[in-house]
Amino acid sequence: MSMRLSIPHVSALSCLAIALLSSSCGVSGGPVTRHRSERKLYKWYDDGGPGRVTVRISLTDQIAEFKRGDREIGWCYVATGKEGHDTRPGSYTITEKIADKHSNIYGWFEDEFGNVTDGDAKAGQKVPEGMVYVPAPMPYWMRLTSYGVGMHGGIIPEPGQPASHGCIRLPKDFVATLFDSVDVGTPVTITNDPSNHNAVPEEGHLRSEMGHQPAESHWSPSASGPQNAESVTYRNGIPIFVR
Repeated sequence: MSMRLSIPHVSALSCLAIALLSSSCGVSGGPVTRHRSERKLYKWYDDGGPGRVTVRISLTDQIAEFKRGDREIGWCYVATGKEGHDTRPGSYTITEKIADKHSNIYGWFEDEFGNVTDGDAKAGQKVPEGMVYVPAPMPYWMRLTSYGVGMHGGIIPEPGQPASHGCIRLPKDFVATLFDSVDVGTPVTITNDPSNHNAVPEEGHLRSEMGHQPAESHWSPSASGPQNAESVTYRNGIPIFVR
């Protein structure tokens, strides 16, 4: 005698089979979400011991490395001069330190509501009617040349790529640490040679011999493009690029 299943029974079995198949596809064949790993913008592990701080900046890798005496004490990404505004290699010394400085060359135009209409304006440029010119901030300024090149806090739009008008931008949440660790007279070498760390230092460099934990910051991509979210200042949805 053959067995006949009622229609509701058949429907229930079908739904169960479909559910099992869907579950199987979800595990083995479904879309896999991959998260891009964050990139560290800096590490600092100064032991505060004897020795003078020195700075070495690789234009090739866009990385600054720091030593105290012969001991490595940290590194960070930088953004040096883009094409047409190249940062010149050479041996320099810090000749001036100003914690709160603004550019006398670059800035932006904004309207009465603070909305940016031109994020790459220059001092002396004709200001459109109804707009005002705002000089670009250059926090924790450390001058290197008489013609206006120095190190200061700024945006690192794409770690490893030049982006400035000639100055050396450092991560905004790190620059104060360096500012407090250097003096007028601190030597700074800018070179085309690659950095010793080649972007990411070995784990052995993450702590000093004194066992201090390094400070660090991360960069990760966002919907509007690669930025260091902690260092970007937006006005009217436009990131302000400083020198």
